[in-house]
Formats: sequence, structure tokens, C-alpha cells
Amino acid sequence: MIIDWVIRIMEALGAPGVGIAVFLENVFPPIPSELILPLAGFTASQGEFNVWAALIASVIGSVSGAYLLYYVGQAFGAERLRRIADWMWLVDAKDVDDALAWFDKYGTWSVFFGRLIPGVRSLISIPAGIDRMNPLVFGALTTVGSLIWNTILIWAGVWLGEECETVTRAFE
Repeated sequence: MIIDWVIRIMEALGAPGVGIAVFLENVFPPIPSELILPLAGFTASQGEFNVWAALIASVIGSVSGAYLLYYVGQAFGAERLRRIADWMWLVDAKDVDDALAWFDKYGTWSVFFGRLIPGVRSLISIPAGIDRMNPLVFGALTTVGSLIWNTILIWAGVWLGEECETVTRAFE
């Protein structure tokens, strides 16, 4: 279901569709970037769109989604976000508490390293906003961390696309 939606959005919009899917993945953490980004790389390897455009769009989507959650954290605070998380599907108050604990433990650098860890990647923006971290520092660390993560996953998809025959034979 999610795979079909991601493929349709990329086919319809090309590289900007990758950015939109990644933006939504940041805002709605149950949508996994581990699914979206390799599909983007695979699709790019098949000539549907340029891999570099997909990478740039994915980073723009990551940073945009991260800033949205940063400002949500800033506007709502921890207690209201816990109540909202309990209401959401596949997210609960413990996820907010885990992100807060991660941020408290590692400080500013938790934003950078959090971008490289599934389950922390999206939610780390919330405590950064609650703590009112400098928005420029937040943006820089988010951009670099997202660039690394997105590059790894997109290029894994490119590799998979280039090795499609090998992979197919392995499953026969």
C-alpha cells in the first residue's frame, strides 16, 4: 500500500515527488525513509529521473519536515505533544519522551546523529524546538545528517537497480 503510493507519486512528479514523500515521512514517522529512498534510487537508476535531483529533493523534503516538527515542538511543548502522540497511529507518548531523553543526553549534536538513526530521525526535531535550539544550527545539522542518510539509502537503491538482473536471478 505505502510502496504503491510512493511509486505513484514518484512516477507522477519525478524527483519533486521524492521530496514530497520524504517531507511526509518526516512529519508522519510511521512512513519509513528506508522504503522511500531506496525506491527513489531504484527508480532513478531505471531512467525515470535524475538521481542527483532526487537526492536534492529528498534533502529539501527532510529539512522542510524537520523544521515543521521543530516549530510544532516550539509551539506546543512536551506535555501537549505527549497527548497528541497518544492519539496518533503507531506513535505514543513514550516516543516523545525517548526523543526528549535523547536530546537531553546528547544536546545539540543529537540533531545530527539523530538523522542517522531510525525511530529518532523525525522525532528529534521536537525536543530541539521545545528547547528553542538556534534554528540556523538546527538547520545546518539537519541538512548534513539528512544528506548523509539520504545519500546512503538512495545509492543503495541505485545499486539495486543496476544489479536488478542479479537480484532477480537470486530469487528464481
